[in-house]
Amino acid sequence: MSLYDKSSIALIPSGFKATTGNLGKVYSVLPANGDGDFTHSRGSTATRVNKDGLIESVAIGEARLDYPLTNGLVGDCPHLLLEPSRTNISPDSERMDLWNSLRVTRTINSGVSPDGANTAVKVAMTATTGEHSVYDGVSVSSGTTYTNSIFIKRGTGSSDWQYFQFRYRNGGFGTGGGVVIDIHNGTITYNSGLTDYGIENYGNGWYRVFITQTATTTSSSAGPVLAFNEISNGFDVNIVGNTNADVLLWGSQIEAGSYQTSYIKTSGGQVTRSADVCNNAGTSAQVNNDAGAFFVEIQALEEGSSASRRITLSDESTNNRLLIETDESTGTFKFFIVGGGNVRSIATSTGNTQTDINKLAIGYDGTSAKAYINGTQVGSITNATTRTGIDTIDIADWNGTSNVYFGRVKQVIYFNEALSDSELATLTS
Repeated sequence: MSLYDKSSIALIPSGFKATTGNLGKVYSVLPANGDGDFTHSRGSTATRVNKDGLIESVAIGEARLDYPLTNGLVGDCPHLLLEPSRTNISPDSERMDLWNSLRVTRTINSGVSPDGANTAVKVAMTATTGEHSVYDGVSVSSGTTYTNSIFIKRGTGSSDWQYFQFRYRNGGFGTGGGVVIDIHNGTITYNSGLTDYGIENYGNGWYRVFITQTATTTSSSAGPVLAFNEISNGFDVNIVGNTNADVLLWGSQIEAGSYQTSYIKTSGGQVTRSADVCNNAGTSAQVNNDAGAFFVEIQALEEGSSASRRITLSDESTNNRLLIETDESTGTFKFFIVGGGNVRSIATSTGNTQTDINKLAIGYDGTSAKAYINGTQVGSITNATTRTGIDTIDIADWNGTSNVYFGRVKQVIYFNEALSDSELATLTS
């Protein structure tokens, strides 16, 4: 018998539906009668990567079963993508032909974009010597951190240009930080003044590059610059023109936040994606107050956040709960068990990487509780508290609205019987 056969509630994201308003369902594998299904809400449309590796829009309230991309290849199994509210302030995310430019020409509908449509914009050099670039102007506020991302693909011209600079304009960002992209190899070869930046392979030759920086002044003329670059180890703005060199661009996004989120399309103005909330799975019929195990497989969107993020099994109050928490502190997970309002800490584990895929579990019985991370026991307590009435799983705190977990959820599983130490180690390995 498989260890999973012992479970009474099992969310392994594979099915969903929209219902009414901004509410939808995420189907659980167990129980078969639907008692383990999660309610999902989001007050706007949003995007995901589908099984074909393409970015697609999903309806208001519809859960996003997002397929992971590894080196541009689509994974076999999706995860449930849960994100905070974000606003793309780049007003025309797919129309770089509407941006300002220096010594380039722009042609719309010049290539298949990451959403499968022929909407990529070709940016080509002219023969004039100097900076060859496109740049946008947006308003930013002093002290606010922004993450700027764009999709870029190798050009089709006979002069196969290799290096491009992606940076902030000086307005709002002091001297402006940025990176140099090697589009042949999909790597960052130079960084100027940034601590957070990166590049992701979206397949079919497309890469999404992102840079994060805090605005030093309030400005209405800040924004991204994408320019041809001749060298790999610095910015070069005085380039001899080459009419056979070009690049494809798509999907500009500028959002207030310390990390990039899923693509938000804009056309003529900024667009806000609402936050995802997923909760309210289970009934008392599936839960054993006296002995059981609570397991999650998750991947956080950021390393250390502004608030603790929790996944909770509770009586829908603060009195009786099991909590698995991604803490504000970098690399830290916390595990709690609460009975009759008596809060007991099982473990605080540091030195982890929250943005990795992690498997976490709490096992408990009438006398003890134990916490596991990735196959290793990280803490235990004896004389565990007595619980009553626990019956609901929220990917948030007990009320379903505070300490909401944002990240990628691969599994949420509950076992209504105690598991041995070896079973807990196997489950989280």
